[in-house]
Amino acid sequence: MEEGNRSVVTEFILTGLTDRPELQVPLFVLFLLIYVITVVWNMGMIMLITTDSQLHTPMYFFLRSLSFCDLCCSTVVAPKMLQDFLSEKKSISYIACAVQIFFSIFFSDFECFLLAVMAYDRYVAIRNPLLYTVIMSRQRCNLLVAGVCVVGLVDSVIHTWYTFQLSFCRSNVINHFFCDIPPLLVLSCSDTRSLDILQLASMFYDITINVVVILISYVYIIYTILQIGSAEGRRKAFSTCASHLTAVGLFYGALLFMYFRPSSSYSMDTDKISSVFYSLVIPLLNPLIYSLRNKEVKDSLRKAMNKLLTQCS
Repeated sequence: MEEGNRSVVTEFILTGLTDRPELQVPLFVLFLLIYVITVVWNMGMIMLITTDSQLHTPMYFFLRSLSFCDLCCSTVVAPKMLQDFLSEKKSISYIACAVQIFFSIFFSDFECFLLAVMAYDRYVAIRNPLLYTVIMSRQRCNLLVAGVCVVGLVDSVIHTWYTFQLSFCRSNVINHFFCDIPPLLVLSCSDTRSLDILQLASMFYDITINVVVILISYVYIIYTILQIGSAEGRRKAFSTCASHLTAVGLFYGALLFMYFRPSSSYSMDTDKISSVFYSLVIPLLNPLIYSLRNKEVKDSLRKAMNKLLTQCS
């Protein structure tokens, strides 16, 4: 449509992960496998924690929330991406693009703040083991997760609203495999400086707060662990944090690479690869990290499998 001398965008065209036809089907198979495993593992973690009373502790309450977040984060991107691998015209409507941006920001913020909450949870568990379940009561856990949701909701509403106040008149081709703000800004003929500043400030604010919380928590955790007399006791205490530290390293490593690398090294191809890792690979790895490195989860999974085999036989 035309509005004056300016075209009105009603849909966007996604360039996809690659424009090489011979790679479309192999990539479809690869990412379908990744998505299916992600769904199975995260749904499995949610069901396992929900049904096993031994896992009804604050730590596993937050882990279940993380699995739900990872499942949703992957689902925001993967189905449309898989569809586009087999489509000639990789189009997405204006509204669907806005919805995808909204939920991708929401679940990214959710995971960002949830990992900080989980660091605080580990701090309480190691510093005050006898009062752990009292301090981290069900009400407090619910309030912490609700607070994380509110922060993610406010941030995603603000960013999505500001983004779609822009005029898109240069082109409707997004050089990406999903709707994201940076490639959309390239298409805008509006002044995007205020949104650039908002994005940078929001990212700096989110990362700074959460990294500070995580660092302070682990300073106290390490100090407490070093006070433990036996080497076996120190090993057991640290093992309860190992999975969380691995998840934090993966998530924030990907985040820092995406948003804080030098502008001279920026390229859209690199951005696509880092987005794949951030939105699809990390949601696959998190449940594996927590299940393979956690004795209670492995015992619960083994018990559930034995029960299932008994019922089937």
